Order: sequence, then structure tokens, then C-alpha cells
Amino acid sequence: MDFSQNNLFGYIEDLQELTIIERPVRRSLKTPEEIERLTVDEELNDIERAVYLLSSGQDIQGTSVVANLPVLMQQNPAETLRRVLPKIREVLHVAGVEMQLTAAVAFLTIQQEESVSIHTYSHSFLHIILQNLEHRDAGVSNAWLETLLAVIEVLPKETIRHEILNPLVSKAQLSQTLQSRLVSCKILGKLANKFETHIIKREILPLVKSLCQDVEYEVRSCMCRQLEHIAQGIGTELTKNVVLPELVELARDEGSSVRLAAFETLVNLLEMFDADDRSQTVLPLVKSFCEKSFKVDESILVSLSFHLGKLCNGLYGIFTPEQHLRFLEFYKKLCTLGLQQENGHNDNQIQLQTLEQEKKYISVRKNCAYNFPAMIVFVDPKNFHLELYSTFFCLCHDPEVPVRYTMAIGLYEVAKLLDSGVYVIHKELVTLLQDDSLEVLDALISHLPEILELMTTGGENSGSESKLLTVPDLIPALTTAEQRAATSLKWRTHEKLLQKYACLPHIISSDQIYYRFLHRMLTIIMTNNVLPVQKAAARTLCVYLRYNRKQEQRHEVIQKLIEQLGQGKSYWNRLRFLDTCEFIMELFSKSFFCKYFFLPVLELTHDPVANVRMKLCYLLPKVKSTLKVPTDKHLLQQLELCIRKLLCQEKDKDVLTIVKRTVLELDRMEISVDAFQKRFYENDLLDQEKEREEQLLLEMEQLEKEKQQNEGRSTSISDKIFEKKRKEGKKSKLVRSQSFSTQALHPKYGNIDKCSNKSSATGYTSSVPGVGKGSMLSFSDDSFRTRSTNISGNAVFSSTAPVATSSRNTANSVDQKNNGTKDSHSRKMSLKNRKSNS
Repeated sequence: MDFSQNNLFGYIEDLQELTIIERPVRRSLKTPEEIERLTVDEELNDIERAVYLLSSGQDIQGTSVVANLPVLMQQNPAETLRRVLPKIREVLHVAGVEMQLTAAVAFLTIQQEESVSIHTYSHSFLHIILQNLEHRDAGVSNAWLETLLAVIEVLPKETIRHEILNPLVSKAQLSQTLQSRLVSCKILGKLANKFETHIIKREILPLVKSLCQDVEYEVRSCMCRQLEHIAQGIGTELTKNVVLPELVELARDEGSSVRLAAFETLVNLLEMFDADDRSQTVLPLVKSFCEKSFKVDESILVSLSFHLGKLCNGLYGIFTPEQHLRFLEFYKKLCTLGLQQENGHNDNQIQLQTLEQEKKYISVRKNCAYNFPAMIVFVDPKNFHLELYSTFFCLCHDPEVPVRYTMAIGLYEVAKLLDSGVYVIHKELVTLLQDDSLEVLDALISHLPEILELMTTGGENSGSESKLLTVPDLIPALTTAEQRAATSLKWRTHEKLLQKYACLPHIISSDQIYYRFLHRMLTIIMTNNVLPVQKAAARTLCVYLRYNRKQEQRHEVIQKLIEQLGQGKSYWNRLRFLDTCEFIMELFSKSFFCKYFFLPVLELTHDPVANVRMKLCYLLPKVKSTLKVPTDKHLLQQLELCIRKLLCQEKDKDVLTIVKRTVLELDRMEISVDAFQKRFYENDLLDQEKEREEQLLLEMEQLEKEKQQNEGRSTSISDKIFEKKRKEGKKSKLVRSQSFSTQALHPKYGNIDKCSNKSSATGYTSSVPGVGKGSMLSFSDDSFRTRSTNISGNAVFSSTAPVATSSRNTANSVDQKNNGTKDSHSRKMSLKNRKSNS
């Protein structure tokens, strides 16, 4: 440590700061008098203590009693109602905000827990709730209002009518306070579905109309938002005659918040209006909102963009083609709001927008991204590429993260809607996988398996050969996404991504997984520092191993798991090996685990680290459950031997305790036999299915090898047949040319002979296609064909001796059939030679 003068001064200043921080703590300590005032006699019971604290305690103690009221009601409801509740009513008149809020929550909890009957509750608690509804603090008033609205659901009709509805007539009058009228609006919305239509029409609707025409815009806006609940309570006919006219009037209100409330209520009530109302009343209002949103009333823009999808599909049946196109263009315009460059000017020349306006535009584009699936339905998925693809591209490449995040969340819905045309959006999938923001990636991978499955199996391209052609650049994008998640601090995103990558065996080929992903999972297990990430990688690696289609690759991975994890130098790796073995027991058959991992697991009983031995002891019951007798009798003996050694040689107390507990559990276990047993029927059936699938993979691998060999052999045989046909074709051409020349030149045959003899004598070959040249060509072709056949056969079948042998036998049989006379003649000649030699 450096004790130079400057550093010492720095230390002194730090110490002074610490003393300053400590001073308020010392001052906040209670004096003996305060402690004595806060002390309560321990002999008092809960009810007496509550009454004492409410009477003479401090506010914080009274608040504690109120918070504990639901518990007191459970323990002793009669005494609580008789002694504690009256005290709470007295205290609430002068209580502070904290106690008021606590009381509102406590009263609601008592009703939800049904500590008392609803009759008792309405008699004891309802009056207190109604008294505090008009508290001067808006937060307190809203808290009591939420409690009342929840209680109304369970109150009898008569109680609601006498205690709530009748006083509401006076509370909703213009002479009452603003807070009182706002509370009345919300209560009216709740009461609409509690009474019959004639009572609503006579007693509630007049109040609704009065509040819709209130002088304060807050009251008009609040009442407007309750019209949706009132419409659901009074039915379609009254909604058309009473609610719709009020909405039309409120939609033209001078207050922007009132117009916004009217617009949103109209959208939510679309289903209750018939076609005439939609076309004659609703559609003109909506068109007016859209026209004014850019020029006059930007306050409605965010809400309009949020409800546009619902609005377009709700009015779909009454749109003319022109109106359909107009609303589609309006949506496209909203999707690029705030991104356009006006009149071709550079970015520097564009007028600077206010920060609030930028936020509004981002919200609009985010809402457009949210509504994108609804707009696909609006234009029909068949027209997606023509009508909406460019908009889809813009939203996926939007400069703001919230917009891209929303697109990533909705991409699965888009893929489902496009169905067979899903291949159109593969580029945007790759783009979002490579997005700079991990939030976007996290949103995308939530449904990544389903999206990839649709990408690779949707439409006509469902064959295994065409999988990767459907999603080009998928593998690099997946590897890039994993690397970015690995280098970030958001390990939960990395864990989630590794879990979702377990779907890849159904998407891409086994070789691609082996070379691009499998070894990466092993690296993560060995090098990552986050346990959930390591476990996710281990499970995904086991899934990859489960579906790997090459035995050689499987053996290599198993060997690496045993050597680098099970026998690794780091105890952390050996712990991860046990985790991996647990996943293998879950995913593979019992015979697979016993064949490759049973003995390597037992070797860890000699591990020098106690934590490894302890984890192994916890795993031993599962290990034993993989055995079948009498097949695995030798493995059972090995297991029993290891347990005996642990019991005798274990020195760590904690491990020895777990070993003894494990031994008792192992003794109680029953080992399954090779034959099916009733008590193990389901497990045995599942294990048999796993074993059958593993055997099927081996058979498929063998079939693929045979297919490759057959393809090579058929290629070799086809080469032979092609050469033979070529030779026979040349022979036939030569024969035809000979016969033609003989017939055509028959009168001068002697001259031809002379010419041929002369040419032979002089070493000149006749240019006429004849006997001399034909015989030379035939000989050279035979020798060349034999050499080429042998060379091609060796090249193709050098690695598969049995197949090569069968190929050679086939070729020999063909030659024997074709050259039978030659072979017999050669045999006769060899016999004669033997006789003459003898």
C-alpha cells in the first residue's frame, strides 16, 4: 500500500466522509423515553395489544395493527369486530396516507379470504369504505375505490341499491366536488351489469347522460371510458339508441382526452354495431380521426396506431376497394413516421424534432409493429409480398430497439399466417438473429423452434434436401447470436438461447450440428462460469448426441465427455460430467447409459474432492435404476463394491452421512428385470421406445452407407456399360462401312486389294474405312476399355472390400457370358500344352 502524503490526505478525507455518514445514524437512535413509549406489555394478548396500540401508540404501530387485521379476523373474528374495528374507524379519520392505503388493502384481503360472511362484511366494513372514498388525497381515494369495486362483485343487489346506487344520485350532481363525480363515473360503470335493463334505463342511464355532458373534461372523459361497460350491460338495442349518439357527440368534443376516449370506446364496441351503424356512423368518424391525426390532433396518433389493426379488421366487410387501399396506405405511412427525409434534403437539413415528438413517433412505429399480424390478415397472406413486404423490411430494420423488439415478438405470428409463403421472410429472420440488441434476440428466441420448423417444413419445400435452401445463412446467424449472447453479461438470455438450440436436430443435418454446434456446447460446459448456462449447454449437447446419425461421431463425443469432463483436472468439470450423465439418463435408454457411462460414473467414488463424491452419492439411486438383471448383474456388483468402499473408506463427515442415507434408499429400490413388470410397465415401455429409436439410428446409418456404396457401384457399372455400348457402336459402324464399301466398289475389288497391299508394303494405311483400319481400332478399344474399367473399380470400392468383391464377381460373370467361346478355347489350348509338355 502506498502511504505517500497525497494518498494519506485522500484517506483522511474518506474517513471524514464516513463520519459524516454515521452522524445521522447516531442521531436517529431512540432515546430511553421513546423506547419506553414504544414498549408494550408482553402479557397482553393480540386483541388487547391491537387496541392498546391503536389508542396510545405511534402511527407506525397503528399501521402495523391495520396491516395485521386479516390475521386477527382469521384468529378471532368476533372480538376483532367488537373491539378492534371501531378503534380503526376512529383512527382513520385522522390517519395519514400510509395507514389509509394499508387499511384499503387489508379490507380487500378480508373480503377475498372470506373471513366473515358477506352480510357481516357489508354491515361492518362497507360503511368505512364509503366514508373514505372522497379522501382529499387522490391516491387514497383511488385505493378505497378499487376496494369498493371489487366488493361490489359479491354484494347482494339490495345492498348495492340501498347503500351505493341511491346515494350515487346526489354524489353525481354538478354541485358535488370533481373527485366525487369522477368516483361516481367509475361506480356507474361497475353497476351496469348488476341490475336488470329496466332499472338501468330508469336509474342509471340518466346519470350517465348527465356526466357525459359535465362541464369538466376529466369527468366527460372518465364517463366516456365507462360507456363500454354500460353498453355490455344494457344490450345492443339500447347501445345503438343511447350510447352511440353520446359517443358521436363526445368524439367531436373540444377536449383531446375526451376525443381519445371516445375513439377507443368506439373501437372496443365495434362488434356491437350492425353493418349500417358501422358504415353510416363509425366509418366517417374513423376517417375523420385519421385525417386530423397528422395535421390537427397528433394526440390521437399513438392510440390510433395501436388500435388500427383491430379497426381495419372490424370494418373490413364495409370497405370499398378504394377505402381498403386508403387505410393500408395510412398504415404504411405510420410505419415510417419520423424516418422520412422531406424533399430529398440531407439529415442535417431536416428540422430538429423535439424529444417528446420523437418518443411519440417511436411509440407509433412500435404500435404498427404490434399490429403487423392483423394487417397481414387485412390484406390476405397471399398478397403479403406485394403489399406488405417492404413495410415488414422497414420495421425489422428500424433504428429503434423497441420497434425491432416488437417485430421479434410477433415474428412467430407472422410466420404462422404466411404458412406456405413463410420462406419470403427468411432474410428478416437472419437479420433479427444478428441484431445488435440482446433484447431483440431474447424476444426472438422465445418462439425460435416453432419459427424454424415453419421455415423448413412449410409449403412445398418439405424435403430434407431442401431444408437449408429455405433458410440460407441460418447457421452463421445462429452461431453469431450464440457468441454475442456468450460475450454479454445477460446469462439468462444465453441460457434460454442454448435451451432453444436443442431444436436444431429437427432443422438442419446431423453433420452440420456436429461441426458447427456440438463442439461449441462442449466448450461452453468446460469454460463458462455460469452454472445454469453450463447445464443448458450440457442438455443441448446430449440432445445433439441423441440424434447424431454417425456412430463414429457419437463415439468421439462420448470419449471426449469421459476424458475431458469425467477425468478432467478441474473438479468443476467432473461435477458437470455428473450433470451431463443425469441428462443422458433422461434422454437415452438404460442400455446406452450402462454401455458407455456406468463405469466412468462409478470411478468418481475415488475422487479426491468431497463435493464430487457427495454429488455422486445423490445420483446413485438414478444410476441403479438403469440396471436390468440378469443382463447387468456384473454392473450391479460393481455398484455394490463402490458403495462398500465408500462406507469403509470415506473420511468426510458430510459425505459419509449422505452415503448412509443413500444406502438406505438403494436398499429400498427394486431393480427392473429384462422382462416387463406391471409396476415398471410405463418406464420400461418408454425405455424400450428409446432403445428402438437408437437402434433405428444405427440401421439408418448402415442403410446410408449401403446406399452410397450402391451409388458408387452403379456408377462404375454404368461406366462399363457405356464403354461397351460405345465400342459396339463403333464396331457396328465399321461393319456397316465395310459392307457399304464392298457393295459399292465390288467391280473394282481387285484394285482395292492392290491398293491395300501397296499401302501395307509402304507403311501407309488406307483412308477408306475398311478391314485394316477397323481391326486396329477394335484391338486398341478393347485394351483401353479393360484398363479404364479396372481403374474406376478400384477408385470407387477401395474402402469397401466386400462390396468391391461382389462388384468384381458381377463383372467377371458378364465377361464369361460374353466371351464363353474364348474361355473354352483358351482352356483347350492350355490342356494341349500340358499334354505336349508331359
